[in-house]
Amino acid sequence: QVQLVESGGGSVQAGGSLRLSCVASGDMDRAYCMGWFRQAAGKEREAVAAYAGGSTYYHNSVQGRFIISRDNTKNTVYLQMNSLKQEDTAMYYCAASSPPCGYADAGRYTFWGRGTQVTVSS
Repeated sequence: QVQLVESGGGSVQAGGSLRLSCVASGDMDRAYCMGWFRQAAGKEREAVAAYAGGSTYYHNSVQGRFIISRDNTKNTVYLQMNSLKQEDTAMYYCAASSPPCGYADAGRYTFWGRGTQVTVSS
């Protein structure tokens, strides 16, 4: 089992920045693949970014603004979010799985955190 706890969400004005953190615990062999997903009110969940062994994935809408990184010494995955837009407002979830990595495919992830809310105002 893997437990995931997200933090770092909050309210920010458009153009601002936030850094989300996801701390993993448990069987880290099952957390090789890590991803961030988000779900806005009334919309479907979508993949934001993913990280696996140094390879990354980004949704087109966040490319160039968000950066995903991982610190294995802290069992933590980060999502640095810059130049935030109102459309980035959503609940952000961290997800993990063992390989093969699904990157943007939510169905390939086994473990999920409870989420952290990000609200971007104009």
